Amino acid sequence: MPELPEVEIVRRGLEPVLTGAMIARVEQRRPDLRFPFPQDFVSRLEGRKIVAVSRRAKYLLVTLSDATVLIVHLGMSGRLSVALPGAAPRTFGDYVYGTAASDKHDHVVITLSTGASVVYNDPRRFGFMLLTTERERDAHPLFADLGPEPLGNALDAAYLAGKAYGKRTDLKGFLLDQRNIAGLGNIYVSEALHGAEISPRRTAGSLARAGGAPTARAKRLVPEIRAVLNRAILAGGSSLRDYRHTDGASGGFQNEFSVYGRTGEPCPRLGCGGLIQRLVQSQRATYYCASCQR
Repeated sequence: MPELPEVEIVRRGLEPVLTGAMIARVEQRRPDLRFPFPQDFVSRLEGRKIVAVSRRAKYLLVTLSDATVLIVHLGMSGRLSVALPGAAPRTFGDYVYGTAASDKHDHVVITLSTGASVVYNDPRRFGFMLLTTERERDAHPLFADLGPEPLGNALDAAYLAGKAYGKRTDLKGFLLDQRNIAGLGNIYVSEALHGAEISPRRTAGSLARAGGAPTARAKRLVPEIRAVLNRAILAGGSSLRDYRHTDGASGGFQNEFSVYGRTGEPCPRLGCGGLIQRLVQSQRATYYCASCQR
């Protein structure tokens, strides 16, 4: 499943194509994806102008001129392609899992007033499209309990310590909990913990002192989370077996992984000398260096 950097890259690719355009026509080719489409899905989109394309956690949000908000989640194999007049289609977020992008999996086609068209293709149909409004968006069940964005100012060491205070859950699971921080996923948590020299085996409570003040670990971790995510965005995301960049090429951040997927390899930290290890926490793989992550 794509993580925050990959979704942000898709958003940035879609934004100049969608913003300011009118939705002329919507073809909904099946009744459901992961969830059923809203009954009035087509009628609430057609004839509206697109005023903004944003992101919340791992969700794309398309805001329309009547304050309707289209929520898009790409699931495991969803992709968005844009065809511009006179140009070859471009794919935004190609989560292929080894499958070809057959047009039989084109489930939604949105034609814009500019002549461009946007196609949602999803072989596994784990993605979904829902509708809400600007007024109701933050209270929507998908967003009501989400924590702050990791790239925003609301995430700081004091906030992190306050949420972690007294918690005995493992630190990795705490960071993956979307109620604490929105959008963090498995790859980037492993990378951020290595960058901050913090063991994933530690409890979440180790980020807070008695009384809830942030520890030195919390102060190191917050900027490292931001740095890892920003590097991933600049590198075009991470291409494992599933992700491709907006023009169909691979993202490049996997070439910069310090620990993820590198079991048995030397730790890249200068002077460390340790080896990368793998453990399973909450049924998910964690990669770390036991020598420098304490």
